[in-house]
Amino acid sequence: NIMIVEIANEGKKFIGFRAVGDVNADDFTTVVIPRVETFVAKYDTLNYLLQIETELSNFTVGAWLQDAILGIKVFSKWNRAAIITDTQGIKIFTELFSKIMIGEFKCFNHDELDAAISWVSEEDLKE
Repeated sequence: NIMIVEIANEGKKFIGFRAVGDVNADDFTTVVIPRVETFVAKYDTLNYLLQIETELSNFTVGAWLQDAILGIKVFSKWNRAAIITDTQGIKIFTELFSKIMIGEFKCFNHDELDAAISWVSEEDLKE
């Protein structure tokens, strides 16, 4: 019973996932990482969106995000990562990651999904 599903990107330049329910490290290994590697092979960059619709205790947030972000080994390819959550703890961790990782990491609330997709797929760069 996979609790992480890919979000259709409709030709936009990002790869996105929605996490629902009880997501664990195996879900990232089997679902996310192979798709991310395919995306990076195609575009030579990584625009990643993660919509978190699961209740995480503050204790598990750090370990969970570590799987979500550090589990992806193509560090040098990170360009933009949009994390969609209404949970304050996740926002704090995302800000920490943005300081230590290559690329831009940004949090959005659930009601900002369209803005997040636009940002992560670099549509805001087009004049």
